[in-house]
Amino acid sequence: MVKKAGLVVFGAALLVSAGLVGTSSARVNLSIGIGIGTPTVVYPAAPPVVYPAPPPVVIPAPPEMAVIPGTYVYYAPDVDVNLFFYHGFWWRPYRGCWYRSRYYRGPWVYTVPARVPRPVMYLPPHWRGRPERYERVPYGELRGHWRRWERDRHWDRDDRWRDHDRGWHDGDDHGWHHGRGDRDDD
Repeated sequence: MVKKAGLVVFGAALLVSAGLVGTSSARVNLSIGIGIGTPTVVYPAAPPVVYPAPPPVVIPAPPEMAVIPGTYVYYAPDVDVNLFFYHGFWWRPYRGCWYRSRYYRGPWVYTVPARVPRPVMYLPPHWRGRPERYERVPYGELRGHWRRWERDRHWDRDDRWRDHDRGWHDGDDHGWHHGRGDRDDD
């Protein structure tokens, strides 16, 4: 019965749309369509880029640090890898990438170059220079005082620190060419 009623309504609608029923002042428009969507092409996502973390820094005690003249970037002169401290973070280049950590031993987190502080990224040429001329700073002092030293421009009063303009960089270039990263730790 319901099927017959549906057929009657469908037939009436068909007759009205075809104009076979008498004229009246009302018009009815009926539109029936079947939509077939265009197929969606799904491309597989590119595999994520994986940056291998550098090997851990294995040293028996926290490293002594030295400030790089003309900057407030500190480095560990007695460690075999480039290890920097700047603004409360440890920084380390490895295989063309930069890594950051809260602690000198890691864990190391990949950091996009735009997020590496400019003073760390662009060290002066020959920054390794002659480390025996740099004042050594014990790890505990550095961790406890770096903010105040920078705020008060502590190293600006040290003649050895300012000597970077007067040939402090005599010797081989053991570090980066113009701070860009020719040597990094593989």
